[in-house]
Amino acid sequence: MREFIRGMSYLGRGFAYWGRRPGLMALGLVPAAIVGMLFLAALVALAIFLPGIADALTPFADGWPSVWAIVMRVAVGTAVFGAALVLVVVSFTAVTLVVGDPFYERIWKAIEDELGDTRAEKDYGFWRSVGDGISLIVRGIGVALVAALLGLIPAVGGVLSAIVGIAATGWLVADELTARALTSRGMARRERRRVMRPHRARVLGFGVVTQLCFLVPLGAVATMPAAVAGSTLLARALLESDGA
Repeated sequence: MREFIRGMSYLGRGFAYWGRRPGLMALGLVPAAIVGMLFLAALVALAIFLPGIADALTPFADGWPSVWAIVMRVAVGTAVFGAALVLVVVSFTAVTLVVGDPFYERIWKAIEDELGDTRAEKDYGFWRSVGDGISLIVRGIGVALVAALLGLIPAVGGVLSAIVGIAATGWLVADELTARALTSRGMARRERRRVMRPHRARVLGFGVVTQLCFLVPLGAVATMPAAVAGSTLLARALLESDGA
C-alpha cells in the first residue's frame, strides 16, 4: 500500500508544476480540451440511448416477469456503460497524446532538462506516438470487454467489474504516459516492462489516480498536463531504482 500511495503522489507532484511552470503546463490544455469534449459528448449520447441499447441486447428477456427483465437490462446497461468508461479513459489518453504530442513533448523535455542528467537522447517521434496510441486502444478494448462480461455476474459482477476495470486501465494509462521518458532513453517496449514490473504497485497507484481524475467532469483537461509531468518524474524514479 505504501508503494501504491507513493505512485499516487507523482500525479500530485505533476500538478505542482501548474504553480511552478504555468505557461508550460497551459500548452497541454488545448488538445486535452478538444479531445475531452468529444469524448464527453459521446458518453452523454451513450447515456441517452442506453435503455434502448440494453433492450436491444436482451430480446430474450421480453417474455420474462417484468421485475427480472428490468434487473437483467439494468445489469446489461451498467456493464455496457462501465465498459464504455474504460474505453473512453484509454482512448482519451491515446488520442490526446497523439494530437497534442508537440505540446506534451515540450512539457516532459522541460522537466527532464530541469532535473538534469537525463540521458534522454532519442526523439519519441510522432509515428511512434501513433503506434503506441493504437496499441493502447486495442488493449483498452480487450479490458472493456472483460469488464463488461464480469459486470454480468450476478450480485458481485458490478464490484468485480469496477475493480478489474480500474486496475487494468490504470496500468495501461501509466504504461502509455511513461513511454515517452523511457523510450527516449532507447528502451524498447519489452525493456520498459522490465523496468516497471518490480514496481507494479507504484505504477498502478499513479495510473489509477490519474484515470480517476480523468473521469471527473472536465478534470481530464487540467489533469493531462499534470499526468505528463508526473509520469516523467515516475519514469526517472523507476530508472533510479533499476540502476539504469
